[in-house]
Amino acid sequence: MNFILRWVVLAAHGIAFSIFLPTVGHAQSVDNVRYAMVLLKMKVLNMGAPAIKGEEAVAGKPAPALYFGANKMNNNFAVVDDVKNTVGGTATLFVKSGEEFIRVATNVQKDDGSRAIGTVLDPNGKAIAAIRGGGAYYGDADILGKSYITGYEPIQDSLGRVIGVYYVGYPKAQ
Repeated sequence: MNFILRWVVLAAHGIAFSIFLPTVGHAQSVDNVRYAMVLLKMKVLNMGAPAIKGEEAVAGKPAPALYFGANKMNNNFAVVDDVKNTVGGTATLFVKSGEEFIRVATNVQKDDGSRAIGTVLDPNGKAIAAIRGGGAYYGDADILGKSYITGYEPIQDSLGRVIGVYYVGYPKAQ
């Protein structure tokens, strides 16, 4: 029932998202980050409930396999790229592995232009305390040495355990 209620709330946000997005553009604001977060969550939760099923390496690093329904997210960039193509910015799905959160699907790029999969959420960053406590973080964050306006929310399994992190963000103007 909790999953259905969350889906209904996300659907309502999605309707508001589709109505108001043309008026907000891609300006750097927490409101735009929130819209992008709703879109990311709608896309993956529409596939099914989040779960960990086995393991699949990302960038040569072992990682738990993050699923939404029957869809494995490790090394699957369709959703994060679709979010970028729709609202701009960056999107990532992290999976919890021990005390770390590993990027398993992302369009965040490293300096060499490759996807930053296999890299971890900054253990000393602003978002990590909120996520570990089951809460969200919206605000400025440093991502691989660059400043972004961001949103991070926990991915929880059917028992309410944090198994990963949703991330969206926009580079800050220099």
